[in-house]
Amino acid sequence: MVAASIDEKFSFITEHWRPRVVAELNGQEVKLVKFEGEFPWHQHDNTDEMFLVWCGEIRVEFRDRVVSLRSVEYCVAPSRVEHRTCADEEAAVVLFEPVATRDTGNLQSRAMPGRTSVERFLRTFALWAALAALKLSAARGMP
Repeated sequence: MVAASIDEKFSFITEHWRPRVVAELNGQEVKLVKFEGEFPWHQHDNTDEMFLVWCGEIRVEFRDRVVSLRSVEYCVAPSRVEHRTCADEEAAVVLFEPVATRDTGNLQSRAMPGRTSVERFLRTFALWAALAALKLSAARGMP
């Protein structure tokens, strides 16, 4: 068990709409994601999804209403209810949802905002691995 800083984790996230899993517990994942713009309409057939605004402001739009959220406010999108998330300016959001839940819900092959090529993903992963190695070296007192 170690302490972790959500602010620090968010500082490494540079892309919008790309959730990063930072913890897993009791079959749930805690994901950090930055929003800006609009995410496509979708629903999750078997899972609820919780949005907790860490920093900024977002809207969770349902077909019959809009829920506006500011820092430290949250909303749950129930399963089988179509919704989309929107942010006029960049916002940092913590998601809580069951392991292996697709952020696109019932959408199968739609181009998503902020999605990148496999090569860019691999470069990002390599950067994260390099940062982890540097942190480990520093913790061990190595140059």
